[in-house]
Order: sequence, then C-alpha cells, then structure tokens
Amino acid sequence: MTDYWPFLVILVAGWLATDFWRWLGVLAGNRLQEGSEALHWVRAVATALVMAVTAKLVVFPTGVLEASPLWLRLTAAGVGFAAFLLAGQRVIVGVVVPLTILGAGLLWL
Repeated sequence: MTDYWPFLVILVAGWLATDFWRWLGVLAGNRLQEGSEALHWVRAVATALVMAVTAKLVVFPTGVLEASPLWLRLTAAGVGFAAFLLAGQRVIVGVVVPLTILGAGLLWL
C-alpha cells in the first residue's frame, strides 16, 4: 500500500483542484442567458484556448509529428480548416482532411 500513496495524493489533489472549478462553472453557467455578453466572452476564451493549443502542436510538435516539416503541418492545417468551412463546419471533415494530408506527406517524404 505504501507504493501507491503518491498516486493517491495526485488523484485526490487533481480531483480537488479541477472538480471545484467544474462545479463553479456549472453553477455560474446555469445563471447565464443564452445570448448574454458573458456567455459570448466565455465561448471566445474557450475557442482561443483551443486554438492556442492547436497552434502550439502545429508549430512545436512532439513525437512522430516532430519529424515532419513545418510547411507540411501548416499546409495540412490550412487546407483542413478550409475543408471544414467548405463542408459546412463538419468536424469529421476538419479531422480527416488534415490527417490525410499529413499521412500522405509523411509517406511521400
């Protein structure tokens, strides 16, 4: 049992650190009106965070993607985003198209 205590501490501390904010978000979110300025701000911040992480993964990748050239990653991201918009914002298109471009590019190189 003594070998598992660090994992238990990490689990409990991680749960406490994140679960509190999740519940606070649920409570605050229930009070927001659908078209309110606050909800638009929350959506904008969430979108910005997702895009920041995506940009970091494209520009500074790790693992197998690190071996691919930057131009290939940028092309895949750009064409994938354009395909996503042209397909009526279908997420599956925005995922499959850049993956196909990356896969083909890595096989070709």
